[in-house]
Amino acid sequence: MHELTTTRHNELVDPLLHIWGWEIPVYLFIGGLVAGIMIISGYFTLKHQFKKNVFSSFYLPHISLILLSLGMFSLFLDLEHKLYVWRLYTTFKVASPMSWGAWILVLVYPALWLNTLIRIPDRFKGIIPIFDRLSTRINEHPFLIKNIGVLNMLLGTLLGMYTGVLLSSIGARPLWNSAMLWMLFLVSGLSSAAAFVHLIAKDKYERQLLAKADNAFLTLEIFVIGGFISGLLTSTSVHIEAARLLLDGPFAAAFWVFVIALGIVIPLFLQLLAVNEKVRHTPIPPLLVLSGGLILRFVIVYAGQYSHYMHQVFGR
Repeated sequence: MHELTTTRHNELVDPLLHIWGWEIPVYLFIGGLVAGIMIISGYFTLKHQFKKNVFSSFYLPHISLILLSLGMFSLFLDLEHKLYVWRLYTTFKVASPMSWGAWILVLVYPALWLNTLIRIPDRFKGIIPIFDRLSTRINEHPFLIKNIGVLNMLLGTLLGMYTGVLLSSIGARPLWNSAMLWMLFLVSGLSSAAAFVHLIAKDKYERQLLAKADNAFLTLEIFVIGGFISGLLTSTSVHIEAARLLLDGPFAAAFWVFVIALGIVIPLFLQLLAVNEKVRHTPIPPLLVLSGGLILRFVIVYAGQYSHYMHQVFGR
């Protein structure tokens, strides 16, 4: 009986046995990145920055469509019954986060597509005449441009929140069972998006602006992570055990070194120096932020699967 119990315990807690692969963390990261880009590009659209050739809002919607398709492909690879994915769109269940996510993604694509039509790059004009006509019609009505910007910001926010709600709705995993998880993923997505735009921006003013924005998002992310951990530590014993997976458990090294130090603190310090013109802007800080955002998803997903209420039954 003892051997049976021990075997069952090992099956439940061994992170190498019952675990998602790389597809879900990558999907969550890309989803958060696209969500942040939608919010940023939507804001730039409201500010009419798409009129400038060098400003990233001119081409961010095009990049977002490619990134989102890569993220969806990553999610598709993880599905066990790939041929039945269409069934998600035959119904809508209010209480199902997966159902919400599926339909939000359906709305995200046309919102991004409309944003690309505000200004079509010269090299692509004339390829699809109907797109040119739609672009002309949109620009004849400034209120349409404003509404497209607002729509992208709204759907970007919902998409960023959804990536966290998807995990927090799984109550059987104590680490994920937190009301702060959606906020953490949203803020992390905004930070990653600001870092991405900072990385690719050609305009000096925009690069400076996004570095300042990223500093604000990174600072906020520190407080959100603090709230996330504090919430777990002040909850039940099983939630405290889940928090310790990150604080001093098997995932502590990845969490403290790659997420906190290299993903937040060091790039924040470097970018503070850069925006105050103490050092030059370099690709290093935004690359660190992007890497930290990706590793955060891997740590949360893997540690969340390691945490389990059955630990309370069988002990450690």
